[in-house]
Amino acid sequence: MRAIQYSVTGEPDVLTLVDRPLTEVGPGEVRVRIHRSGVNPTDWKSRRGSEAGTPVHPAQVPNQDGSGLVDAVGQGVDAALAGRRVWLWEAAYQRPSGGTAQEYAVVPARHVVPLPDDASYDLGAALGVPFLTAHRCLTVTEDGPDRLGPGKLAGRTVLVAGGAGAVGNAAIQLARWSDATVITTVSSPEKGRLAALAGADHVIDYKQQDVVAEVRAIAPHGVHTIVEVSPAANAAIDAAVIAPNGSVSVYATDGGATTELPVRASMVPNARWQFVLLYTAPESWRPRGLADVAAAVESGAIRIGPDAGLPLHHYPLDRAADAHAAVEDAVVGKVLIDVIPD
Repeated sequence: MRAIQYSVTGEPDVLTLVDRPLTEVGPGEVRVRIHRSGVNPTDWKSRRGSEAGTPVHPAQVPNQDGSGLVDAVGQGVDAALAGRRVWLWEAAYQRPSGGTAQEYAVVPARHVVPLPDDASYDLGAALGVPFLTAHRCLTVTEDGPDRLGPGKLAGRTVLVAGGAGAVGNAAIQLARWSDATVITTVSSPEKGRLAALAGADHVIDYKQQDVVAEVRAIAPHGVHTIVEVSPAANAAIDAAVIAPNGSVSVYATDGGATTELPVRASMVPNARWQFVLLYTAPESWRPRGLADVAAAVESGAIRIGPDAGLPLHHYPLDRAADAHAAVEDAVVGKVLIDVIPD
């Protein structure tokens, strides 16, 4: 089978197309014939590593997210899963040969989720990292729900920083599915258009408008949950608009590796600054996140593509390096590798 791998950290050109033997499934595992591989910032950051030129042994097949057909099941796995359309999450984490940038991936059965027949492989490959991250961000507020779905966020206001990004788009869609009022900030009119297509109720261009004044005009008592992509730039704004007992969910470090928190402004409302990383998130949360994202897909509440505020960028498997470079260059939209072209 064809696979992309890297044996040394570095630039996208360390990604190499190779022929690898087909891996047999072990107990508790499934083998998935990958149709789409989704590329996220976490994938290029892992590939780049902390220092270029560091040997990677065994070689790593990249990319956490993907979708395809279950090709084989191992001992102890429900045989009915064979032949099912599925989406994968954290396929490559602590599994050098498990990434989705290959024609067949073997992963533990718990790392695949059924994909409805009316949901595209494109959608399946766009779910894992962005939507699970967004779910975690939206469910850490102290007096808020720990599940998402219709009515779960009714009467609550969510602020999504960077609503045109993949996680921002996911947070908007999940929050609106759960009946929250959604405010988002963007850096341009075009990104504002994309955030509105995702379902945001209010869009603020932070380069042209006073974010604190605009948010307070919409939510005089503050916002309950903030999904934050750039804490270094936005900490003061977040503290100024957070509601009593609200949470700032920080899932990225765009704009700086360190953040200065406004202590008094955060203390008065008893605000929580919650940092979010999927790989180390509590196991007690994970089944809830997976179930809710799957339910949103089943109900048709999750969309991708330009009409959903998430343009798609397709690359063939032999151009995986270009796909990684596009994400690293912060292309707006979702980057997908067509492992098996439709």
